[in-house]
Amino acid sequence: MPYKFTFDLSRIPRFFFKEVARISYEKEMHKKVADAVQDIIRKFKIQEATGLNLADAVHLLEDLVAVEAKNLLEREKFLKTKTRALFLPHCSRKYMDNRCMAKFESNIPSYVCAHCSPDCLINRATSIAEKKGYDVFILPGGSCVSKILRLKQYEGVIGVACGEELKLAGEILDQMKVAGQAIPLLKNGCANTLFNFETLLQTL
Repeated sequence: MPYKFTFDLSRIPRFFFKEVARISYEKEMHKKVADAVQDIIRKFKIQEATGLNLADAVHLLEDLVAVEAKNLLEREKFLKTKTRALFLPHCSRKYMDNRCMAKFESNIPSYVCAHCSPDCLINRATSIAEKKGYDVFILPGGSCVSKILRLKQYEGVIGVACGEELKLAGEILDQMKVAGQAIPLLKNGCANTLFNFETLLQTL
């Protein structure tokens, strides 16, 4: 289930994400994490930068910390996998209309990138992942994850989505004993969503 609010972290300094990673690594007690999240929100002026109210900012940051903590726990297991897939959100395509030449395969279900726009984030991500031996799926929604994993056997999966959907997908991967790595969106919504391409490169 996606968030009931929109956010854009694309203009937040990169040091913010290092702080999230640090807290995730040191994650021990819930109270400590909650205090640290509040500190980050104040330090980086997240409410002012994003327009989020405090409750939504805390929700978003707690999800980012939980996702990063799980990434750290799963990283070694993921690196040992041989068959891997990359799940990308279709809403990060440059165009969401007929200018995008991607074909939708309903039996999978996934879009297949046609590599029509060199500056499209999905095209760039698909191209590099395929060169590294990944199968790439451009998903219309998080519910497709379990369908694809039932159809195809993967030892490792990288998923790009909002934090809330990544947590739900993580539960599915745990049940199916698939090692996962997650890359949260920097900006959510129905179109023009963003994720950090450099983070994807480091994760692949």
